[in-house]
Amino acid sequence: MFCLLAILILDHPELQGGDLRVGIARVDITPAKSIWLAGYAARKEPAKGMTHPLWAKALVFEDKNGNRAAIVTTDLIGLTREISDAVGKRVAKKIGMTREQILLNSSHTHCGPVVRGCAALAYDLTDAQQNDVNQYAKLLEDKLVNLIVQASQSMSDVMLTYGEDQAKFARNRRGRYNPDGPVDHTVPVLRVCDKAGKTKAILFGYACHNTTIALSQYCGDYAGFAQIALEKKYPGVTALFMIGCGGDANPHPRRTLALAEQHGNALSDAVVRAIEKTMEPVKGTVKVKFQRTDLPFVDPPSKAELLMSQGKGDVYLQRLTKSLLNQLDQQGAIKTSYPFPAQVISFGDDLTLIGLGGEAVIDYSIRLHEEFSHRRIWVASYCHEVFAYIPSERVLKEGGYEGGGAMKYFGFHGPFQPGVEDRIIKLIHKLIEP
Repeated sequence: MFCLLAILILDHPELQGGDLRVGIARVDITPAKSIWLAGYAARKEPAKGMTHPLWAKALVFEDKNGNRAAIVTTDLIGLTREISDAVGKRVAKKIGMTREQILLNSSHTHCGPVVRGCAALAYDLTDAQQNDVNQYAKLLEDKLVNLIVQASQSMSDVMLTYGEDQAKFARNRRGRYNPDGPVDHTVPVLRVCDKAGKTKAILFGYACHNTTIALSQYCGDYAGFAQIALEKKYPGVTALFMIGCGGDANPHPRRTLALAEQHGNALSDAVVRAIEKTMEPVKGTVKVKFQRTDLPFVDPPSKAELLMSQGKGDVYLQRLTKSLLNQLDQQGAIKTSYPFPAQVISFGDDLTLIGLGGEAVIDYSIRLHEEFSHRRIWVASYCHEVFAYIPSERVLKEGGYEGGGAMKYFGFHGPFQPGVEDRIIKLIHKLIEP
């Protein structure tokens, strides 16, 4: 048996590991109660049942020097800075991992529960409904903390390999469906195997909104179906989805549950193809950097302008006006910027994961791949907190929903000031380059 294993590893250099240990864990985060559904402001109802469970899943990596990093994926619309920082603070007390070592990613399914504070002005909740949302947030925080701790307590020696394939259902949605708009069909895949070469976990991604459907049920959309398909294909495996820069991409076609499953199966098939090809080994020292940079908004309206705006515009603008007036009354000023989070997790020179906050558009992934063409990088968005769309300079100039129109749902006046793209790209260079 030992000889056969040695021959297997020699014949497949991608299975030659590199002194890494990984812990794997998962927890069901489906609300026990029927909570208001997130994502579509026009939808006016709580969940009525479940298509399949919503999950949070974790990988905790540790190299031979004890350097650690955690990647946590969730089937949720998004997290907030408040929740992510609270999770990080509690994990630090329990196991010593810092907040900066934890990447929290949300799939952005629009068939999950409202997460407290995430696009809060999109929903008109009663006190009882808001209480349900608040209680769920407390339970979610507890589950995420325990999930990371559990993963850190189940470490074992592993081999990591990386590969890519493509899925073709993402379409640029600027101007509805734009056949000439930029899109990235790449499906990055990180495979976690034990020392015998058996697959234990698969982390994969795609740059596309999880908006195939607007069900009145809890559902992970295409990303949920893809994880289910992979776990059926590879029994005992934990499949984790990490969304990319899909702020301006939608699944196409969409509107039915059958299409969500179809897209999920297409994504799963791409992952399988990547695995069945020769994958590249991922070794090296685990290194994590995390930093924020302020993204300034345009000048805020004056109190006189806000008072003049009361009762005007759609219901969301009216809520924004009220919220900004409350800021002035309670804090004396309106926020003029947001501290944008960015994180880099490197495995030596073999793979660099870039985690961007907010709903970044595809231009970020395209530009970062061009500027770091000498490195193997994986760009994710919807990391740590979903607080607004993150337009590129092109999208900011074009305007529209992703260019600033959606900021009213998040409670910010907008849009961002010009220069937002360069600020973020400059920060990533600082985090990656020595």
